[in-house]
Formats: sequence, structure tokens, C-alpha cells
Amino acid sequence: MEWLNFILIAVVFLLIFAPLAFSIFLRMLDKNQQQHSILRNFPLLGKARYLIEKVGPEMRQYLFDDDHEGKPFSREDYQHIVLPAKYQNNMIGFGSKREFDSQGYYVKNAMFPKQREEMRVDNSDLIETKKYEIDEDGLFKRKEHRKKDTVKPWLLPEEDAVVIGPGCREPFKVRGLIGMSGMSYGSLGERAITALSKGLGMSHGTWMNTGEGGLSPYHLEGDVDIIMQVGPGLFGVRTKDGELDWDELKHKADLKQVKAIELKLGQGAKTRGGHLDGSKVSPKIAEIRRIEPYKTVDSPNRFNEFQDYQSMFAFINQVRDVTGLPVGIKLVVGGESEVEDLAENMKIHEVGPDFITVDGSEGGTGATYQELADGVGLPIRAAVPIVDDMMRKHGVRDRVKIIASGKMFTADRVAMILSMGADLVNIARAFMITVGCIMALRCHTNTCPVGVATTDDELQQGLVIEEKSYRVLNYLVTLREGLYNVAAASGLDSPTQFSQGHVVFKDERGQTVEV
Repeated sequence: MEWLNFILIAVVFLLIFAPLAFSIFLRMLDKNQQQHSILRNFPLLGKARYLIEKVGPEMRQYLFDDDHEGKPFSREDYQHIVLPAKYQNNMIGFGSKREFDSQGYYVKNAMFPKQREEMRVDNSDLIETKKYEIDEDGLFKRKEHRKKDTVKPWLLPEEDAVVIGPGCREPFKVRGLIGMSGMSYGSLGERAITALSKGLGMSHGTWMNTGEGGLSPYHLEGDVDIIMQVGPGLFGVRTKDGELDWDELKHKADLKQVKAIELKLGQGAKTRGGHLDGSKVSPKIAEIRRIEPYKTVDSPNRFNEFQDYQSMFAFINQVRDVTGLPVGIKLVVGGESEVEDLAENMKIHEVGPDFITVDGSEGGTGATYQELADGVGLPIRAAVPIVDDMMRKHGVRDRVKIIASGKMFTADRVAMILSMGADLVNIARAFMITVGCIMALRCHTNTCPVGVATTDDELQQGLVIEEKSYRVLNYLVTLREGLYNVAAASGLDSPTQFSQGHVVFKDERGQTVEV
């Protein structure tokens, strides 16, 4: 029994005296540090506070936030992307979780909706894909398998295609109204970009925007049309001195997959120039962007090549003449006056961009400053009607296509923004989620735990390109099918027919107005 008494005494000692000794050790360790007041006075409680603070975001995301509270995407938002991507399923049961007493936008339905066989759609060529089916879904055991399947592409017929730059040598014809917004190689790793390129390519009729990081080999991995974005930093088409290399611009524009050039004037989450941390600038990225390896890069706030509308139009014309491609601008709307100036100058000079990408302030980014993301620029549902109205007011709307970007990740949201004046829709973060993003909010640190927003080779091992590419495909074709469903409910035989009056805004008192 003596050994049992010894163990009992040892346990009591550990339970009583070990924490006391540890507390004394922490007090001795922390009493002279000058950084944290709480640690100087209460070392154990202070350590516990910092531990809880560190795991707080994960605890809220999985345990405490309800399905609608998470930001920037809620748990329900996340599921609206993941479920179609994995299972080609966007069905819900019992009823909507939307707060119908709150103010919000609604798509106007028709008294006599269209039948599916009445829709103007090209589903003649089925697409081979892979999706998951659930075998067992218990509390402690989940089993599913992946199987081959075929899906309809839900493309516009050739005669309904949206044509960007019809007067250019090489117009860009689009048969799917939804594409990928600018996401640069460097902000995303090569595996993520490759999976996106292949998945979008398999879906047909869509496009992939390179982001201001420039065209990389990974953007070209899939058979997908490319909008090559050129930002103020001129990444990928710059000389060693930081000037525009016209020969390199033409060389890349001559590639078969490159269909249009986009000049990035601004972005919703960062109306200034972009930022890329030096830890992400590997030699490979530096070569593609034509910059120095491992050196943090901040793009200029604007292009040095122009400083007013006349010089901007001249630059656009020069790019269009050299490349033969449609040339557009990406901007953030701050108010009516500046957009009216743009439209008025387009009318006066009889020139201008072939398309305008309108990025809402709710858009995402790999890295930006809080004050710019939260306080500068208008959200997309305020911005697009301004651009559409001003272009119509000055008689130049028929010369320009409007692409909207800003959390348009479900079919009803896409239908709403098309009704408000957009011709096409860009999506970024939803496509990130299809390739594995879990919203860890570490895009700016190069430590993305799922290998999406990182160039770290070890972290990227978690991203399987083949598997994620099918998720991209499944999500996009399901979204396009949903858009046709909304159009049919509105009495339209094509989503290209959404226009002002197809959306209704309801305030908190139940009063409605057509948008």
C-alpha cells in the first residue's frame, strides 16, 4: 500500500503545487516585460485570455455564429457554393431561412412563366464530370463516393451570344454569362489557378480573368478564354524600368486563348494599387511578373500612362490597335458625377472602352487596408445602376458591355444584377471556395491552410487539381442552370432578357418599388 500512498501524494502535489509553481514561474517571467499589462498582473489569466482570443474566430465560425451571421460569407452562403460543387445539388427542404421581414431585393415572377422546352438554350453537347454521392451520413460516420456523370452546359445559343468589341479585329463572343473575376497567380498558388483553369475550360462558354499579376502558364492549363488584366504595375508586360513593353503585350495578346485586355483602374476592396508580400514573390512569380524575387511589391495607385479621359482613351485605342482585342476598364464607382463624366467624354470623343467591369466595395482581395475595404466605394447594387443609367443618358450604352463583380455567387443574385444593368457577371471568392477555401482569412500571409491562397509548396500539397477542377465545373453549370430557372420564373426565355423592372425592392414596412 506504500506505493499507492506515494502515488496519491504525488497526484495531490501535482494538482495543488504544480499550478502554483507554474504561476510563480510565469509571474517571474512576465513581471518585468512592458508590452502586456494583463500579463504583468495576472499571468495565468492573461495567457488564457490570449489563447481564447486566438481561437475565437474558429469558435465563432463553427460553434456560435448562426447560419447567417458569418462574414464576409455566412455558413449558408458557403453551403450554397460547396453543395453544388460537390454534389450538383442546390435543393433545399422545408423552407427558406431568409429574414423576409427585413428589407431586401426580390426577383419579380411572371403570371405565366416559361416552360423549360421554351427556353433559348444550347444543351446539345453534354459535359462529362465527376460528382459525389453520400452513402452514409451519421453522427460519427460519414461515407461518400465519387462517380462519373454527364451534365448539361446551359449555354446561350450562338445567335444570343454576348459580343464584346464587335468593331475590333477579334471580337470576344461569350455564351455563358458568368466568368471568373481577376485572381492573380501569386495571390493564389499554381495548383489553385490550374484547377480553376481546367474546371472553367471543361464548362465551356466562360472566361478567366488573370488578375493584375499577369498571364501565367497556369492560367493557360485549361481550354478557357482569358481576359488578360493589366494593372498600374504593368506586371507581365513591363520592362526592367517599369515601362510598358508593347512587344510583350502583343506577344501575349496573340495567344489563342487571350480574348480581351482589361485595364485595372480600381478594385472594390482596394481602390488604390495592389499589394503582394515579398514572401509570396518566388523566382517563378518574379519571372512572370517581371519583378525582383522576394521583394514586396505595391502597385502605383493609377497608371502613369494617362492622367485624364482624353489620354486614357488614347491609350485604350493604342492597346486596341496593337492587340486587335477588345479593351475594357475595371473601376469602382464612388458616385454619379464621375461616371457621368466618363460617359460624357465617351460621347464627345466618340471613343472609349469596349467593356466596363464594375467592382463593388463588398468584393474580396488577397490583401488590402481596412479603411479602403470598409469605407471607400459603393457596393455593387448601387454602382451598376449608376453606370447603366449614365451610359444610357449620354447615348453610349450600346458601345459598351458592363461586367458586374461583388458577391454574385447564387443564381438569384446574378439575375438581380443583370436586371439592374449588367450584361455579364464576374465571380472570384466563390470559385476559391470550390477549390478548397475554408475562409481562414489568411490570404495575405502566405499560410493558407488548404493551399489555395499560398505559393508554399508544402501547403499546396493539400490541393488535388483533378478533384477540385470538377468542383469548379459542377458549381458553374449548376449556377447557369439556376439562372435559367429564375429567367423562366420571370417569364423570360433567356437570362439575357433581364432588364430594369424585373427586380423589386421591399423595405422593412413592406412598401415596394421596382428597381
